[in-house]
Amino acid sequence: MDEKRRHPRSDVEEPAHVSFNGTSLSCLVRNISAEGAAIDVANAAYIPERFRLVTTLGKVLNCRLVWIKRNRIGVAFES
Repeated sequence: MDEKRRHPRSDVEEPAHVSFNGTSLSCLVRNISAEGAAIDVANAAYIPERFRLVTTLGKVLNCRLVWIKRNRIGVAFES
């Protein structure tokens, strides 16, 4: 399959948190690029359309939910 992304994704296994409305849920970043990421969450039904991804290094990324496949979600980073 040809890669159609403008920025290649790097495989990672980095613990992080999904943060929204005063709630913080643990997650695991599976791959990441300059434009987005794939993240494993316990229950994708609880993830809102927009949230912040907070990494263990303290980096905060504003995210927009793009797709859901079981407990994995794809997100695009926003400014």
